[in-house]
Amino acid sequence: MSRNLSTAEVARILRVKETRVREMVRGGLCRPTRRGHRYAFAFRDLVVLRAAQQLSTRGIPAARVRRALARLVSELPPGRSLSTLRVYADGRDVAVCDGSSSWLPETGQTLLHFEEEELARLVAEVRPAEPDPGAERCAPPGRRARREFERALDLEDEDPKAAANAYERALALDPGLVDAYVNLGRIAHEAGEASRAERLYQAALAQSPDDPIIHFNLGLALEDTRGPAAAISHYERALALAPDFADAHYNVAGLYEQAGRQMDALRHYRAYQKLTRD
Repeated sequence: MSRNLSTAEVARILRVKETRVREMVRGGLCRPTRRGHRYAFAFRDLVVLRAAQQLSTRGIPAARVRRALARLVSELPPGRSLSTLRVYADGRDVAVCDGSSSWLPETGQTLLHFEEEELARLVAEVRPAEPDPGAERCAPPGRRARREFERALDLEDEDPKAAANAYERALALDPGLVDAYVNLGRIAHEAGEASRAERLYQAALAQSPDDPIIHFNLGLALEDTRGPAAAISHYERALALAPDFADAHYNVAGLYEQAGRQMDALRHYRAYQKLTRD
C-alpha cells in the first residue's frame, strides 16, 4: 500500500462505523500516525484491526483479543507481517497458524492439527473417561491454577474485580504463573493502584527477567510511582530485548523530551516513526 488510509476508509474496508475504528485504536490495538487531529493508518494497522474485528464478531472478549494480538505482533521476527499468518478463533481463545503449526499467542501453547484432534476424538469414543465428581477438587494445583487463569481472562471485560480475584486464586495455586502477575498488575494500574501494579510487575520480572512486555508495563507503572528516571531504565531494557518495540520507543522519547534530553528523544522518535510507517 503506497499511502496511508483515513479513519473513514478503514471503516469502509472493515464494514464498521468510524466510531468502532476509533474505539479499537483507543483500546491499544494499533498506534496509527496522526495528521493534525486525524489518524493515518498504515497497512500493518489495517491488518491488525481486521483481525481484531473478525475475532470480536466470534465472541472473543476484547481484552483477550488485545493481549493476544499485542503479544503476537511484538514476537514477530523482523520483516514478518501479521498478514502472513492466519489469526482465528479457537473456542474462546485467539489462535494463530503459519501453515505448518498452530498455537495460542497468549500462552505459547501448541494446538493439535485437525488430523490429530480427530484421532483424539476417536480414542475418546472408544475409551470414554470415567466420571469423576471430585475431578476439579483433586486436579493438580497447576491445572487448577490454569483454569482460574482462563476464567479470569474471560471476566476481564465484564468484571475486572472478579477477574482480579481469579488471578489471585491462580497465583495462590501456582506462584510461578508469570502471566497472572502481569494481567493482575495491569488491572491494578487501570484501577489507579500504580504502587500495587509495580509490585506485581516486579514479581513477574523476578521470574522472567528478559520479557520486554513486563519491562514495558513496569515502566508505565513507574512513571506514576517513582518518576521518569526509573521508568526510562525499564523502557530502555525492553528495547534492548526487543529493538522493534514501537510503543517503548514512543514512551521513552516523551520522557527524554520532558527531561530536556532532546537528542535522545529525537533518536527514539525517529525509531518509532520508522517502525510505524509503511
